[in-house]
Amino acid sequence: MEISTVWWLLTGLAVVAELLTGTLYLLMVAIGMAAAAIAAHLGASEVAQILIAAIVGAATVLACYMRQKRRGSLLSGERDQDMHLDIGEQVQIEHWDADRTTQVRYRGAPWTASLLGQHPALPGAYRVVRLEGNRLLVEPADPAAH
Repeated sequence: MEISTVWWLLTGLAVVAELLTGTLYLLMVAIGMAAAAIAAHLGASEVAQILIAAIVGAATVLACYMRQKRRGSLLSGERDQDMHLDIGEQVQIEHWDADRTTQVRYRGAPWTASLLGQHPALPGAYRVVRLEGNRLLVEPADPAAH
């Protein structure tokens, strides 16, 4: 079996592992392995192929990490609107329980909502601020009205 074929198989395994885990960094490692496969096709030695895989893989992982850090995406996904399209959406709340929680119908399913801040627990329109597990943390859509 050609060494380039081994590199392509390793690249495919890394992509499959990334798809199963959702870890973007495995995709960056796969790019390094693909670079090694191309180097093998061009006749590079095995040592050069390993060095190319390591350097390209590490460089793409570092670049991806730095990009995410600069964008602030390494923060908890519970507050990241790119990860949770629910953030900023409005829900209509009819009543609140004594512990400042309620059951609300949202996206066709029942959700538990908790009121953030010191706002009075009044019926009305509320905005989803973040998610904690399967709980919506909300605040009044129009704070001036509360």
